[in-house]
Amino acid sequence: MDNTRAAYKGFADCIRLLLFLDAHRGRQDKEGCTPLHWAAIRSNLEACTVLVQAGKKEDLMVTDNGGLTPEQLASDKNHREVAIFLGNARRLYEKGCGRNNSFGQLSKLRLAPILWCSSLLLMVTYIQSVLMAPYLPRLTAGFGLLAWSGVFLASAGLVLFYRCSRKDPGYIRMNVHDLQNMKDDEPLLKIERNNPALLAGNWSQLCVTCKIVRPLRAKHCSICNRCVEQFDHHCPWVSNCIGKKNKWEFFLFLVLEVSAMLVTGGVTITRILTDPMAPSSFLQWMNHAGIHHISAISFLIMDFLLFFGVASLTAVQASQISQNITTNEMANVMRYSYLRGAGGLFKNPYDHGCRKNCTDFLFKGYNEDVEVCEDIEHSKGIGVAQMLRNLKLQNDDSQSRKQKWPSCFKCQF
Repeated sequence: MDNTRAAYKGFADCIRLLLFLDAHRGRQDKEGCTPLHWAAIRSNLEACTVLVQAGKKEDLMVTDNGGLTPEQLASDKNHREVAIFLGNARRLYEKGCGRNNSFGQLSKLRLAPILWCSSLLLMVTYIQSVLMAPYLPRLTAGFGLLAWSGVFLASAGLVLFYRCSRKDPGYIRMNVHDLQNMKDDEPLLKIERNNPALLAGNWSQLCVTCKIVRPLRAKHCSICNRCVEQFDHHCPWVSNCIGKKNKWEFFLFLVLEVSAMLVTGGVTITRILTDPMAPSSFLQWMNHAGIHHISAISFLIMDFLLFFGVASLTAVQASQISQNITTNEMANVMRYSYLRGAGGLFKNPYDHGCRKNCTDFLFKGYNEDVEVCEDIEHSKGIGVAQMLRNLKLQNDDSQSRKQKWPSCFKCQF
């Protein structure tokens, strides 16, 4: 079976396997149709999703002999859901969100230096306009300790920010099998065939780019182009993925920066309000503050704006850590069958209780995964042996027909 037939039949698992084995995803048949064309014609959304995720912009723009793209074919056939999906994928590429274009490369890098420099600028502004301002009285010993602790917290946060940005988030080693040198009688997936995930029929764990059977909680990051263990999200501000090996640094960075913003914001307000030179009239005080404390007020506004965004992210991360669940899993809770119980309701098999989840994360730096296989009934997976038997039966059936296979699939426009 090739990709074209698998796409026509809607066998997404077969497509994953064939792409895993380096099958050509863009080959056109005598009708000019690629596998993506046939998946669109047959309204196979899952097959379209697999092909688009493994493909490039050019795969969406290829036209058949009638001059129609997969998106146009889906629209002509009134396959609304598929047409919308393909249209959205095309627009994302056109706007520059693919990993092979300039915007994708920019988002892959390089917002971390901007955040780093902005944080340093705010820290310097705080020191000069609040702690060492010429129009304000000298700090007392106790209040000075509190005021300078904000600088210490922000500096420690920047150290963790640097570590999080530079650290391996949990990249999974890519498979470098030389498929061209495999013997004809060598079994498919010789090394991976005994993998519990494949034996359970969880073909969605095949990564067609990295050529690996990834762990259940791992995900392929389209920006980094690598599979990441316990993938949480890709953070453009950190310029790195957040995963199993750097989530501890990311979370503590957030906690330290939120604490620093609380301290520095409170100190700034106190210093401005206790200025002994300020007049008693409110309007005159406003005028005085605008003249003598404009830098401190500017810092306070920026601190105020940043605080709510960072504090919200910190609260979300803390909640997820207490439940041992990732941002990616929360966003795809209806797609991942291992997060659903027998009745189809949400059930997190990795949740060991708030106390153990938090202590494991804080002291180990990560949470251990419980070995859980996806429910075959929900994932509609099939095992390796069953898939090979199905392929053999389908090939035998096709050979028994007198007509050539492609003539059965002619488009009717």
